[in-house]
Amino acid sequence: MPKLKTRKSVIKKVQVTKRKKVLRRTTGQNHYNSKENGKEGRLKKKDRRLFKADEKNVLQALPYLN
Repeated sequence: MPKLKTRKSVIKKVQVTKRKKVLRRTTGQNHYNSKENGKEGRLKKKDRRLFKADEKNVLQALPYLN
């Protein structure tokens, strides 16, 4: 059976933790941020966890983790 290639685009967009949680960047950080209050800005800087169904698909696209 041939080796599975890692999806390079997936690696660049997510981070996988030690316990196989998949984290992504928060959306809406590029511009128009000066209008927001401090709480909103701080929350946008945090990484978010993917939904469980999406996590499963991402982990399948990264064969070196299985």
